Amino acid sequence: MIDPSVPARRHLRLPVQTTGRQVVVFADAADEPVDWSAAGISDVADSRDFTAGRVSAQTLREAGATVFSRLGIAVVAAPPDQVGALRRPVLSVSPELVHHVLPDDAYVRGYRDGVADLAGRLVGTGGDGAAPAPPVFEDTAAATWGVQAVQATTSPFTGRGIRVAVLDTGLDLAHPDFAGRQVTAESFVEGVTSAQDGHGHGTHCTGTACGPRVPPAGPRYGVASKAEVYVGKVLSDEGSGDDGGILAGIDWAVANGCAVVSMSLGADVAEAHPPYSAAGRRALEQGSLIVAAAGNNADRRAGDFGFVGAPANSVEILAVGALDASLATAWFSARSLPVPGGEVDVAGPGVDVLSTWPMPTRYETISGTSMATPHVAGLAALWAEATGRRGFELWATLTQAARRLTEPSADVGGGLALAPQEGAGAG
Repeated sequence: MIDPSVPARRHLRLPVQTTGRQVVVFADAADEPVDWSAAGISDVADSRDFTAGRVSAQTLREAGATVFSRLGIAVVAAPPDQVGALRRPVLSVSPELVHHVLPDDAYVRGYRDGVADLAGRLVGTGGDGAAPAPPVFEDTAAATWGVQAVQATTSPFTGRGIRVAVLDTGLDLAHPDFAGRQVTAESFVEGVTSAQDGHGHGTHCTGTACGPRVPPAGPRYGVASKAEVYVGKVLSDEGSGDDGGILAGIDWAVANGCAVVSMSLGADVAEAHPPYSAAGRRALEQGSLIVAAAGNNADRRAGDFGFVGAPANSVEILAVGALDASLATAWFSARSLPVPGGEVDVAGPGVDVLSTWPMPTRYETISGTSMATPHVAGLAALWAEATGRRGFELWATLTQAARRLTEPSADVGGGLALAPQEGAGAG
């Protein structure tokens, strides 16, 4: 997110961090039990043995291995050579990565520079000398520019009956805008038992995806106003988390029948991370579509187009780029890489996005592909309600209905994701 209150720092990309654990992806056809003792591993936990599929962070920390059976993935506290002794077909063994809310230092600099650039453009001295197109959308008293742009304001669908999981820093569970809503919340962060959001990022994303049609104060900012909200706190209040907690959140969302899983988080890794390729595909097979932020590691004004990071760069996870109010690619939004899974699939509103924030602030306006992603997740819920489609079919429906843009497909994929309108579910 872009937070103008934080002093800018010099780097754009966070270094890749690992935990020392390994993430093992098992072959699809391998349903036989794993002989963990062959690899010298004991104290094995399985997500199927936990109520509602919820594996605690404490279990992840203390177990020699934690198996997410619905995903065919295990997180193992052992070196790679030891894991290699397992007597079961294994597709990959990868180091466990640390993920973050997408880094905000670059956004701050961009926010400050963007304000100066906008001022220059207004008086004819813009940053590149080109006269920009005027904004196509703007916030009004009735609705934010983003929900207008995706046509949520004219859609008869609300996401009713659809479960949407937002895996992030949690939610302000006492936020007045969610009073009376059905919210199921769990924490997958070590040492944290509540999904209460002490950061803000998760509350903002949840509001965009599932905020009310008529908020108690201010304009409408949410897309799927009647969706059932599942909040998985997979990132700490400092904004970071590991593969184990994120995979636990995905497994929990799949176990609970969430048709849409929204993840505005990532690591600046250009190569697809095998655990998310497997998790994305196996979630789709079970009717859950994972939507993830493409990343904010670009600085387009400096000629740096960035790249789609993990987990969004998995073929089986829908990667979302960010647009501004003129439907141009946001300066920070990552560009597709010419490799399978490295593509931006679709785009959503991601600049100056108003949504919920932990009290007493209540609302905040920030920017990022993190903000575009929950717009698209909410739209997926509307399409799921309108058509009854899930998984692969829901992905196809959402992307095929996108509004084509003049921006390169490498930046926006199929274009601006849109809400279903009257009659969309017919036939």
